[in-house]
Amino acid sequence: MVDPTHPEISQRRQCFLLGVARSGLYYQPASPSVEVVALLQAIDTVYTAYPFFGSRRITVWLGTLGYPVNRKCVRRLLGVLGLAAIYPGPRTTLPQPGHRIYPYLLRGMAITTVNQVWSTDITYIRLRGGFVYLTAVMDWASRYVLAWELSNTLDGAFCLSALDRALRISTPQIFNTDQGAQFTSAEFTGHLLEAGVRISMDGRGRALDNIFVERLWRSVKYEEVYLKEYQSMGDAVIGIGGYFRFYNTQRPHQSLGYRTPQAVYADSQPLIGTERPRLGV
Repeated sequence: MVDPTHPEISQRRQCFLLGVARSGLYYQPASPSVEVVALLQAIDTVYTAYPFFGSRRITVWLGTLGYPVNRKCVRRLLGVLGLAAIYPGPRTTLPQPGHRIYPYLLRGMAITTVNQVWSTDITYIRLRGGFVYLTAVMDWASRYVLAWELSNTLDGAFCLSALDRALRISTPQIFNTDQGAQFTSAEFTGHLLEAGVRISMDGRGRALDNIFVERLWRSVKYEEVYLKEYQSMGDAVIGIGGYFRFYNTQRPHQSLGYRTPQAVYADSQPLIGTERPRLGV
């Protein structure tokens, strides 16, 4: 926004006109320290194994692993990772003020056909020197991953990109999310409403309302992420892309009668045009 080479208006004047602080021009975000990265990775590992652990239990567990941190630090880092224990509790997911919250529509519903319900969520993916965020759109009936994206920030752009790519494959009757700001934004919900999709949102503190995506994250981490040490976001894109191709097309699911998600999804839903169901990449 500020052009340091502008021939007539100084940087100070440009900042004044734009209403931004001049000091922000020189700010360089600091990378997390090696110690913080290691602690974030340890929290991610503990949470993935025991998602019902709250900050107290995670603090105790970290102490047994040689991380003498207090609960306040753990709560802050859980917030950085966007994690909350799986049990009913107050204010575990914070929507953006002013964003509309839609009711949860899936309680007691039988999921019988593909494209009946899709859902999405965000999880943390660790790198050797930091971390990135992963989002995916999944069909509940087939467990098929329609689209996914990685991002180094928690803004909503990468979630919207995954949604748009999924909607190019087909359209669900209901789309379920949590109450995070990425999914309650007018832009994200607007895309769903324009497509004629009913919107459902988890109850506050009800991670089990989106249990299929929670199970997907566990599979991704134990079967791919924890077996490798990604050096960069590029490595993560290659590794996770390969895993989702395996997950969709080769990994049999007991709940699907040992069929693959792609086989169930392709055989059970009317296609849009001539486009076959495929992994979004």
